[in-house]
Amino acid sequence: MIEDKRIDLAKLPKHVAIIMDGNGRWAKNKGEHRMFGHQHGVKSVRDCTEAAAELGIKFLTLYAFSTENWSRPKEEVDALMELLVHTILAETPTLNKNNVRLLAIGNLKSLPGKCYEQLQEAMAETAQNSGLTLVLALSYSSKWEIVEAVKNIAQEVKDGNLTTDQINDLTIEQHLTTKEIPHPELLIRTSGEHRISNFLLWQIAYAELYFTETLWPDFDRTAFFEAIVDYQTRERRFGKTSEQLIS
Repeated sequence: MIEDKRIDLAKLPKHVAIIMDGNGRWAKNKGEHRMFGHQHGVKSVRDCTEAAAELGIKFLTLYAFSTENWSRPKEEVDALMELLVHTILAETPTLNKNNVRLLAIGNLKSLPGKCYEQLQEAMAETAQNSGLTLVLALSYSSKWEIVEAVKNIAQEVKDGNLTTDQINDLTIEQHLTTKEIPHPELLIRTSGEHRISNFLLWQIAYAELYFTETLWPDFDRTAFFEAIVDYQTRERRFGKTSEQLIS
């Protein structure tokens, strides 16, 4: 049941992406260790996933772990990987129950073996689900993704399968990890930061940006609905004028 009657179900974004930020500060404000914040952030993941599924949004991408996050203290990284495995194990039955398909983007081979295997199993177990697609960005950075795309395109040119004159926007998109996913129309960042932080730089070229002071563990379904309401007040022109859209 959708509590917010302001939401127009005919004007929903097909794809929402979220930079989940503020777990550490949330924990610090409560005098707790950073992992306490990460653990409570799982509830926000569940809330937003359920809210997106209820609305009928088709894709939700969550920036769960960046390539830069590997530089954090080993104790925190190890704990985050354990939390990820535990969460995937615990939530897979719920994903199936709610017809949610799980995908992942990023340098997945860099994940610890146990984490990688569990992730692959969860994606296989939910592959036939046809509702919301939940995309986890893990060991991901947009610069890494674009560099990999350029390398692969260069190899195709070297092999004689592609000429430089044939390279265009579509060529690049077909070599990104998101090639089967539509571009986000709404990007949300929590915790009051106003940065993109190396996330989906190519894909968010025309996304609406929504920044909130709310720390991620406090970002619940009501906060998600509020972001959708704000999105629906925007005029999406894609370089055109307002008059052109009306006509």
